[in-house]
Amino acid sequence: MHTLEQLRRGELDGAHVLRLRGGLQELPDDVLRLADTLEVLDLSDNRLATLPDWLPRLSRLRIVFCSNNPFTTLPAVLGQCESLTTIGFKSCRIDHVPAQALPPQLRWLILTDNRIAELPEALGDCRNLQKLALAGNQLATLPERMAGLNALELLRISANRLTALPDWIGQLPRLAWLAYAGNPFCAEQEQLVLQRQGLPAIDWSELELGTLLGHGASGMIHQAHWHAASGDGCEVALKLFKGAVTSDGLPDSEMATWIQAGNHLQLISLLGRLDGHPQQAQGLVMPLIGPDFHALAGPPSLESCTRDVYPAGVQLPLSQVHRMALDLASVAAHLHENGVLHGDFYAHNTLHDGQGGVLVGDFGAASLLPDDAERSKGLQRVEVRAWGYLLEELLQHSLPPAAGEQALAEALNALLADCLQPDPGLRPLMGEVHARLCCIR
Repeated sequence: MHTLEQLRRGELDGAHVLRLRGGLQELPDDVLRLADTLEVLDLSDNRLATLPDWLPRLSRLRIVFCSNNPFTTLPAVLGQCESLTTIGFKSCRIDHVPAQALPPQLRWLILTDNRIAELPEALGDCRNLQKLALAGNQLATLPERMAGLNALELLRISANRLTALPDWIGQLPRLAWLAYAGNPFCAEQEQLVLQRQGLPAIDWSELELGTLLGHGASGMIHQAHWHAASGDGCEVALKLFKGAVTSDGLPDSEMATWIQAGNHLQLISLLGRLDGHPQQAQGLVMPLIGPDFHALAGPPSLESCTRDVYPAGVQLPLSQVHRMALDLASVAAHLHENGVLHGDFYAHNTLHDGQGGVLVGDFGAASLLPDDAERSKGLQRVEVRAWGYLLEELLQHSLPPAAGEQALAEALNALLADCLQPDPGLRPLMGEVHARLCCIR
């Protein structure tokens, strides 16, 4: 974190990144000291309601974060920042998004947890837009011109007021990660699952909180000791949701989809839901995964936008890539057969043991598939592309084919090409993907 005093004393001259906190009500023009170098400006957790007219003078500015500020309008001045690619205004009070606020190079737009009821048609003209986060707003419709967002890869529209999912969503050529749960058109379906297959309640008093294991968009995961009333205690993992609305949607939607997913050898199961938390926090209790399992990759960075970041030097035998791809296809096919779209089928949500064994969890962005078979298949083919991206990354981090593996490499690359078809209708369904992998030797 930086201070205005550091800025004014010249200690930050030449900086590429500036992070200011401290209850700012306006952005002082001292920031112009960095006009020729500043690329990332983080003003989150202040008291800002406007941004200054001189902002475009920061000629190299690429990224602006202003989350947790009392903005009611997305500042129009952002649209004049010609180098700006990433905008984050999460958990503000925004109810108006003017077309003028959208910069020409926009790549990543985060407007989660605001009060937006309408978006400008001009959003559909943002041809570089790859990642769009709109969960937790008041949208009843989406602009029709969004059908032309041919670069869009990730879309979060959960927890809005949509009465239907537009048909064009399943036709976007690059869309791979989609979340739409918690809208009126699927709320009844989610409630039926929760009522029909409710999770056992596990009281907070039965849990002894331990080490923080990790965190994601929707919550924090802790190790905990469960003093089960019905028997001996055991070690478990407890996911505590961050709030009523997360980056991906609603806790109830996550519970419904996780329940609907059922059991699979490579799926992390659920033991119960948290009850009786002192602050009424919601949570889920899961088995504790052994220390041999680690995240396959880290989440996307500001630079990679939609693609995961792998540890340096990762190299996997091609036979191991085949096994992992087979098991991940089996998981995805199982989810689709059970009416669930995972929505976040990523390496960073995949645990692996270093020997080819994998586990998939985190249903924060998951949605229930529609009953209509053709609409369901269209959405499944969106996730086939996500699986294809994961296979592509595994192949990029694989060792050269060993003796006798050339045919395996060719078959995997042929399958990859089919899964990344820009025409969604030409992609195979996950059941076919799994069957083809089973035949590859």
